[in-house]
Amino acid sequence: MIRLDDLVLQVGGFRLAAACGFPAGTITALIGPSGAGKSTLLAALAGFLAPMRGRIVIAGRDMAGVPPALRPVSILFQDHNLFPHLTALQNAGLGISPDLRLSAAQRAEAEAALAAMGLAGLEGRRPAQLSGGQRQRVALARALLRRRPVLLLDEPFAGLGPGLRKEMLDLVASVARGARPDRADGHPSARGRRPDRRPLGASGWRPAAPAAADRAASCRPAARACRLSGPIAKGRARQARPRG
Repeated sequence: MIRLDDLVLQVGGFRLAAACGFPAGTITALIGPSGAGKSTLLAALAGFLAPMRGRIVIAGRDMAGVPPALRPVSILFQDHNLFPHLTALQNAGLGISPDLRLSAAQRAEAEAALAAMGLAGLEGRRPAQLSGGQRQRVALARALLRRRPVLLLDEPFAGLGPGLRKEMLDLVASVARGARPDRADGHPSARGRRPDRRPLGASGWRPAAPAAADRAASCRPAARACRLSGPIAKGRARQARPRG
């Protein structure tokens, strides 16, 4: 589904190199220390950052020049990015139709998606009237209602409690299995049926050296991990090893 061909990203003095692939139907966790480039990679996949060189290929198509709105990708940030003047239902409905001209069936679908997130009865509230966790669940419903084949999550559940965080991840896994967003199953009995989950370790990060060459990452399916590498302009070298 996703292939990174000798990808190099440059943001100021920070450089990230990666070469690996992610098959369809899997959930991959990108693991690494703060500043390792996890959000940078997600931004590039979503189309908000153009590669310095290399290619991002999604579903067999080179994403060069494809704007974010036209990519087969939805991304959920740490900030929920809800529109403050719209209700929860309207914010979720944007995932179906950006102009919010929803048919009765589409409105019912958005309501059902919110109910799957545990937000039944809160459809008419605006973001300021919702808790932080509720706002994130509205944003998740909107992202899932877009029905793009790739869903990127940039720590959107960091502000949720452990139980609710696990429930939201189960809902995402349910959709990855092919369930409709309005029929997602976050019940504990569904947890054993998740798609394969692969850790993606960001390792080998170190302060930039003038003579240091880019080091392309290597994809190692046998180890169930794909390594990214690149220098960090500041900070001492740290390494994160994927478990399992």
